[in-house]
Amino acid sequence: MASRSYGNTIRCESHPDAALIEDHRAGDMICSECGLVIGDRVVDVGSEWRTFANDSESKDMSRVGAIEDPSMGGADLSTTIGRATGSAGFDENGMPLYRNKNTESAADKAKRKANREIKEMAERLSADQSIISSAQHIFHTVQKNKLIKGRSNNAIIAACMFMACRQQSVPRTFKEISAVTGGATGTKDIGRCFKIIRKALGASTNTSGLITSASYDLIDRFCSKLNLPKEVKKLADYIANKVNDVATLTSRSPNSLAAAAIFMACDLTGNSTLRTAEEIGRTCGAAENTIKQTIKLMQPHQEKLLPPDFKPAASATTVAPVATK
Repeated sequence: MASRSYGNTIRCESHPDAALIEDHRAGDMICSECGLVIGDRVVDVGSEWRTFANDSESKDMSRVGAIEDPSMGGADLSTTIGRATGSAGFDENGMPLYRNKNTESAADKAKRKANREIKEMAERLSADQSIISSAQHIFHTVQKNKLIKGRSNNAIIAACMFMACRQQSVPRTFKEISAVTGGATGTKDIGRCFKIIRKALGASTNTSGLITSASYDLIDRFCSKLNLPKEVKKLADYIANKVNDVATLTSRSPNSLAAAAIFMACDLTGNSTLRTAEEIGRTCGAAENTIKQTIKLMQPHQEKLLPPDFKPAASATTVAPVATK
């Protein structure tokens, strides 16, 4: 007898409708009607299951375990001896015969804890794997080069997550990052660590234009929360994109720039009644006075910040006064 392949399915030539039996031990596919070996040396693509009796309660019994974490440098592949449960695991004095000798260094412990906390923060932020990997890489670089001293690990981890979100073009504010840490780290501590990391890493983390791009990316989310029309969002995006051309504005925080750009866009398009500065500041995480101060800095540079053919609405109040000769 012989076998025949029907499309992508292997069947017995004499009994094409018969079910095939898989012999896992020999790796054979056998016809249930005539016993013909249809295929041999079949590779099992499933997990390699453990055969140890004490692993019956394990959730994942795959022998190969989890994938290697590149940031751990192979330290996550170590093997430890579990706690003895039977009488054979103790001596005559009741002491365990096999003791778990912990050889993990303090740096590896901190790294493992940081990786776990970064994953937990990412889950609360609904962040994807690219942000997790970026934050873990930044923390590994900071720890390896000892860039920050005298700061708590919680603040450093939060700052790494803050920088990773910006690098992946999904920025979050300091308040949002502080909130997912459970309130254990304040926004000031995160900001200080972020400035130190940004200054130390420099161009290696692609931080050029980071402030401007962050405020530009924040506007989409803030306008959506404020339920503003498309014309306001479009003008606010243009203003935030041109902020980098004004030297006096680059020192402002992304939240303040985004809030000021949205408020100015609402005013110049005649939609100032939709949202007040207080409402915009509450959503953007910026104080009302900070927004007004940022707008005062923007007004003298409206020619650079606004489109060339843009005409402000008649009711606009943030239009720069015309210089008289």
